[in-house]
Amino acid sequence: MTTSPARRSAPSALILVIVGLAAANDDAKPLPPPPPTPIAADHAATMQQGLALFKEKVRPVLVARCLDCHGGKAIKADFNLSDRATLVASGVIEGGGKASPLYALITHAEEPHMPSKGPKLPADAIDAIARWIDLGAPYDKPLVDRQAVAKKSAAPTDEDRQFWSFQPLHDAPPPTVKNPSWARTPIDRFILAALDAKGIAPNPQADRRTLIRRVSFDLVGLPPVPEDVDAFVSDPAPDAYERLVDRLLASPHYGERWARHWMDVARFAESHGYEQDYDRPFAYHYRDFLIRASNNDLPYDDFLAWQIAGDELAPGDPNALAATGFLGAGAFPTQLTELEFESARYNELDDMTSTTGSAFLGLSVGCARCHDHKYDPIPSADYYRLVATFASTIRSEIDLPAGPGGKPAKVQVTAEGFPHTKHHADDRGFPHFYPKTYVLNRGDVNQKQGEAAPGVLRVLTRGGKDADAWKVATTSSSNRTSFRRAALAGWLTDTEFGAGHLTARVIVNRLWQHHFGRGIVASPNDFGFQGDRPTHPELLDALALDLVGHGWALKRLQRLIVTSAVYTQASTYDDSRAKVDRENAFLWRYAPRRLEAEPIRDALLAASGRLDRSMFGPGTLDPNMARRSIYFFIKRSQLIPTMMLLDWPEHLVSIGRRGTTTTAPQALLFMNSPLGRSCAEGLAGRLRGPASDAVNDGYRISFGRAPTVDETRIATEFLTSQAAIHRRAGDTDPERAARIDFCQAIMSMSEFIYVP
Repeated sequence: MTTSPARRSAPSALILVIVGLAAANDDAKPLPPPPPTPIAADHAATMQQGLALFKEKVRPVLVARCLDCHGGKAIKADFNLSDRATLVASGVIEGGGKASPLYALITHAEEPHMPSKGPKLPADAIDAIARWIDLGAPYDKPLVDRQAVAKKSAAPTDEDRQFWSFQPLHDAPPPTVKNPSWARTPIDRFILAALDAKGIAPNPQADRRTLIRRVSFDLVGLPPVPEDVDAFVSDPAPDAYERLVDRLLASPHYGERWARHWMDVARFAESHGYEQDYDRPFAYHYRDFLIRASNNDLPYDDFLAWQIAGDELAPGDPNALAATGFLGAGAFPTQLTELEFESARYNELDDMTSTTGSAFLGLSVGCARCHDHKYDPIPSADYYRLVATFASTIRSEIDLPAGPGGKPAKVQVTAEGFPHTKHHADDRGFPHFYPKTYVLNRGDVNQKQGEAAPGVLRVLTRGGKDADAWKVATTSSSNRTSFRRAALAGWLTDTEFGAGHLTARVIVNRLWQHHFGRGIVASPNDFGFQGDRPTHPELLDALALDLVGHGWALKRLQRLIVTSAVYTQASTYDDSRAKVDRENAFLWRYAPRRLEAEPIRDALLAASGRLDRSMFGPGTLDPNMARRSIYFFIKRSQLIPTMMLLDWPEHLVSIGRRGTTTTAPQALLFMNSPLGRSCAEGLAGRLRGPASDAVNDGYRISFGRAPTVDETRIATEFLTSQAAIHRRAGDTDPERAARIDFCQAIMSMSEFIYVP
């Protein structure tokens, strides 16, 4: 049974237990005082009644329906009922029988309804538990051996592997639908079947001006130019949209758009973080690798493998070595005392392990550092197997032919066998890595419990295989590295016996999220028990199988998604359908969404005519840079203020989905900032002819459409009146000043920053 997350009358300590934030109570403690209960005059008689009730009716129920999750096989939500001390400490019986949080959960008066598996408890069992609580909740003996449970690191079971995301991919054919003519791709039949089941219909297709703006921002992160909009709208060919998609997928700017998405997941930055926050001047090669990999449609299994073990799998390829920047992208405190050396190294290993888990598997593996994972079947022993895989992996700066034209350039890699990147702890003997990695009790380096051997997560391993199945054969000439990471990469992409089925689901879900604003699984970094369940599980598996079956090619899958009817439908809102699906989780419309910080800023520069489209190379901290926003230098202590206003991430941990805020300073960015004004000046310089022509050009450049009659009238009146104001103020070119004001006004409109 899991405790309630929302019992308002519960004390704060209980709330911490409920949401899983309180420390696990595995150590023996003095017996807490009993909860307030009706006390009989004869205490001994009361206890005797309670014990009799416990042995006859309560204990069988707790053992059969509750103990597995709360004290037996696991201790979920930090709620352990294996003995009276831990039951009372949890706070779930406070208030007495029918007033207790436990009673509210088992009667389904509050969520989560317990037990979480199987039917509700019978009424007589619920009544017995309530009476037992009122009698003091006595135990005759613990339900399990607490010391054995505390020491146990249980292996995942076949039952654990039945959880939806741990199962093999299921090959389900597209379902039968009521209106097959709406479907353009197999994707649409899955979407339409779910809508049919809810009794709602999808929207018709959006108009072409909307489509080109939508798909341009999605695939390259830039608005379409008016000439391209006109050409697409007037193209009579039935495959005009498909050819537009192909051109965008082939654009070099595609890589800049999609590399930035992965940089969030990889927590990429170009400084160490913490107080000193020294720069990593050669880290940008990882960003450039991401751009090239996206543009070249590097198969996702290779994309993953190179980031984990590029130095082991393709040591002669500069891109493969630059890809290992993924592992070393996390923050690291470079000024350490001798007492901090070992703990800092284990923190660094935790960063590599946790980010690998969340990025590729969508699992919070790092939660098993101090104890077995509270929710997912990831024992602490499995966590340390992954940690041991990275035992000798360190940051290095090496010379590679990675500069323009293949010239030698210094590149940051995270590998084995190269000289370490120097920092301020070197002169005090920081070893950078330790020859052995240990299992740590409670994650404490002073409580070592034995050496950890490299391995994988057992819950994602099938067919009787163990970690040895993915070992990479080595030769005497390859003794620079251990090849443990190459083995891990093999397991991560093995769809038959390893974790590849989950790996495929996770990346498919990330693609879907970036095209629709929400993934099929709404928690992209958590496919575990605490994550959201998929809205369309058969579709997710079908797309994952399609990806694997076509060589892990992401562009092909994206083409399938953006040419589907569900993606190309109009965004028209309908209240009657919204009553059935208020969140649009089943996609009866295309939901408009705000652009992220990078395409907003890039669109301002593009509309102004000031955008510098040069690619690759070192970034800059200059907020007035005219290159695309992906080329900002990401210094953790000096993030670009303009970008932070628009919800740029902090680049500390893996971000699966950015938050979106709406604040007054965001409006001021367009109205009062140097960036907003300079871009308005640039756009005004592109407007030619009389006022009506200037208004038409401004709308076409900014929104990809002509203004309406009313918009033209209002804008021309504004230009006339605003020019008069500037003239009275003594402006030497009042018409130009008025046009700048007009351009700043239309750039401040919501339409400028929303994908339609």
